[in-house]
Amino acid sequence: MKSVYLETTVVGHIAGRLHPVAAVLARQQVTRQWWDSASNRYLLFVSELVLAECADGDGDAASERLKIVDGIDVLQTSAAANALAAELIAAHAVPQSEPRDALHIALAAINGVDYLATWNFKHIMNPSTQHLIDAVCRNAGIESATICTPEQLWVTYDDT
Repeated sequence: MKSVYLETTVVGHIAGRLHPVAAVLARQQVTRQWWDSASNRYLLFVSELVLAECADGDGDAASERLKIVDGIDVLQTSAAANALAAELIAAHAVPQSEPRDALHIALAAINGVDYLATWNFKHIMNPSTQHLIDAVCRNAGIESATICTPEQLWVTYDDT
């Protein structure tokens, strides 16, 4: 069974009220459809960072987000993950202003997770930096996780 690291934006699309902007609403709906069967199709992981980000903000919303990830295996932050995150920033694969995004990528890679599911197109699933992410991981002797959206995981799943 393939594994998926759930970045915080995915949890945010599962939780909460439906968004009034059509594009965001569509992402929420497809994420929720994928989520309905994700645990039957994939080994799911979050990290200490995801838990911390889910706990931020409004108490009721935080509680809802944390309930979604309750029971999912938690990847621990390690010196190796922190070092890879620093390398991603040094190589300009992730902006220096976004160390958490670099850590999400590093945690998935260091732990050998197959997919990193995200809706963060700016700093994580950015086609102009994907080659840098892959190169940094490869230079560290690590295979990067395939970065994708829940929609891509949902429409490409093969039951066979």
